[in-house]
Amino acid sequence: MTAREIRLFGDPVLRTVCAEITAIDDGVRALVADLVDSVELPGRAGVAAPQIGVAQRAFSYNIDGVIGYVINPVLVEVRGEPVPTGEGCLSVPGIWHDALRHPWARVEGIDLDGEPVVLEGEGLMAQALQHETDHLDGMVYLSRLDPETRRTAMREVRESNWF
Repeated sequence: MTAREIRLFGDPVLRTVCAEITAIDDGVRALVADLVDSVELPGRAGVAAPQIGVAQRAFSYNIDGVIGYVINPVLVEVRGEPVPTGEGCLSVPGIWHDALRHPWARVEGIDLDGEPVVLEGEGLMAQALQHETDHLDGMVYLSRLDPETRRTAMREVRESNWF
């Protein structure tokens, strides 16, 4: 398949609550291939389907050299008090702020064979699991910023050369 162009903040698909995938067909297989190809590029920890223009519940990840995907992920457990964590987003390029994230997270979903997938971890994995499931619920990380930081971030978006 192919690495797809990343949709940028302001695109309505990024605010869309994604539909559950109810059947594994050629379209879903192509979506997963594109998600994996898109996350393999340097500097990418995760790509959610809406970031490539598809409002379906799937994302890919690239954490510590391990690349994979999950279909219909559900954030089933987080542990620890949320802590400010430096975060950016491919859909909000060049803007980096602390968002509150739990230090440990667990996601459950399925693979292309309908078999259960469990992803869990701390650090960057926990952050990616929370960040990517947020995308599937129509949320960009800017919504998780405290009000003052969000105002600053929104000014940075408006002043960016891509917005």
